[in-house]
Amino acid sequence: MSEKKHILIVEDEIKIASLIQKYLVLHEYISSHVSNGIEALNSVKNCMPDLIILDVMLPHLDGLEVCKKLREMTDVPIIFLSARIEEVDHLIGFEAGADDYVTKPFRPLELMARVKAILNRRNHKKVENVLSAGAVTLNVDTHSVYVKGRLIKLTLNEFNLLRAFLEYPNKVYSRQELLTASHGKYSENYERTIDSHIKNLRKKLTVDTLIPSQIESIYGVGYKFSSNLSH
Repeated sequence: MSEKKHILIVEDEIKIASLIQKYLVLHEYISSHVSNGIEALNSVKNCMPDLIILDVMLPHLDGLEVCKKLREMTDVPIIFLSARIEEVDHLIGFEAGADDYVTKPFRPLELMARVKAILNRRNHKKVENVLSAGAVTLNVDTHSVYVKGRLIKLTLNEFNLLRAFLEYPNKVYSRQELLTASHGKYSENYERTIDSHIKNLRKKLTVDTLIPSQIESIYGVGYKFSSNLSH
């Protein structure tokens, strides 16, 4: 029997946190709850969860800042919860390093489906466990990425995007294809988030500013990962 996954809930509204915990138990997850950003950071340092459900509006330290600080120490999947429904708020969340964004009020079963989908993608194994092109090497089994031998930390979405690129270097991907690769499904509402993920991924992969990014924009089509650039 596989070990139950631990989900950390960071939410200052007790009723919402209790509702999420109830559904997590029903779906056979272990959960813990903290009510502010500082407690969240301390909790992660003491016991790394398998996934974090993170409210954006938190006391002491808001969710965006918490997410940014977490990304300095871990690639643990993060799902944002927020009452903000504008597309720009979603983009800001993804740029901060979130893997998914759920707006309030939300359907608990939909949230559980997203938790399951992210954890399944993270646990997915591929026979060819090491992919490389140019200066970049990705190990599927250890979920690690190296650029010029230097370990870099990626979010789950960034990792899945890079994996898709490295599986077929020089292939031109549409935004729809990349969205499916990173999120497991296509949704028109999230199509623009790919640009945010690509922006973050380029920044992390370009360890030497004198070397151009291997991720190229193809006008009117999408993106490709070039294996022909000299590194």
